[in-house]
Amino acid sequence: MASPQRRYDKIEAVWLAAAVLGALTVATGLLSPSGAVDVLDRTGPVLVFLVAITVLAELADAAGVFDVTARWAARVARGRTLVLFGMVVILASTTTILLSLDTTAVLVTPVVLALAQQLGLRPLPFAIAAVWLANTASLLLPVSNLTNLLALGRLNLSTTQYVRHLAVPAVVAIAVTVAVLLLWQRRSLTGRYVEPAAAPPEDRVLFAGTAAACLVLVPALLAGAEVAVASSIAAAIAVAFFLWRKRSALRPGLLPWRLVLLVTGLFLVVDAAGPLGVDDLLQHGIGGSLRTAFVAAGGANAVNNLPAYLAVERVAPHDQLLPVLLGVNLGPLVTPWGSLATLLWAERCRARGVRISWWRYSTAGLVLVPLLLLATVPLL
Repeated sequence: MASPQRRYDKIEAVWLAAAVLGALTVATGLLSPSGAVDVLDRTGPVLVFLVAITVLAELADAAGVFDVTARWAARVARGRTLVLFGMVVILASTTTILLSLDTTAVLVTPVVLALAQQLGLRPLPFAIAAVWLANTASLLLPVSNLTNLLALGRLNLSTTQYVRHLAVPAVVAIAVTVAVLLLWQRRSLTGRYVEPAAAPPEDRVLFAGTAAACLVLVPALLAGAEVAVASSIAAAIAVAFFLWRKRSALRPGLLPWRLVLLVTGLFLVVDAAGPLGVDDLLQHGIGGSLRTAFVAAGGANAVNNLPAYLAVERVAPHDQLLPVLLGVNLGPLVTPWGSLATLLWAERCRARGVRISWWRYSTAGLVLVPLLLLATVPLL
């Protein structure tokens, strides 16, 4: 497995800038210490989840979970590239719906990248499918996206009522995403590949224990466990197996400190910016459902979907919360920091040595996002 690149590139500069700005909001008094504590109290579970799920993914990759899974999928598809792509779509969508978009970014991305690399296929179509569906398949259940969980309380809906409101837009969002993917990457998805031979993991015990740690997330989250608690337990199980079988893999670099700095800084900055005119600006932007959804999508791409949701939620009337939710779920496909899922996905791509052209990524997102919002908002 290729080691993550540790050099400071443009994305890392953004992470550092967000952390510094967040600290300055408190140091300069723009945000009071008590206000900062309130922000961290509300976002603490998000940060715990971020750390735990990243550690789990790194250890699962080191145990060979992703490589073995990739070979199994390639053999099931029987050498047909388009069928294999369909399996990736199903895997990414299902994981997002049941386990959250961040889990898809962390756990599915290494699978599809390993798959493409082992088969000699272009990794871009499979990588883009993972990150796009991590975002656009995140509407159906409250657990699919942390923004959904934040909105659930304001909407005063049960899980069943929530699904009833968003089932059709959720299905349409996935369909539009897949259609655009197939049109964009059609030349890379034709033909056949040579089926790889089965390759057992180097350490079967380590493989089985770490794979079980990943699978623990499914029943735990479906049973209603807190996201931070469930991911922490899963990560702890994986760490225990590595302490037993491969202690050398446990290193400080497993901790995603850069992402933690980014998220913390963003939340502090957005909370401090509200009374300084941002709330008034957003208030003027709120209009009909489609306009509100585009405002929310723009905010997500500007500052990340989680703080953007909180910012727009403060000023949006109750009957506009669902369009806000569509905007922050389907919209953050233009900038790398639009969602945590995209940042986590970028980390996994770099860990596998896959370079992403952010110019092409942003251009494609500018095409897809309007199509998604135009297709789904009228269905609310």
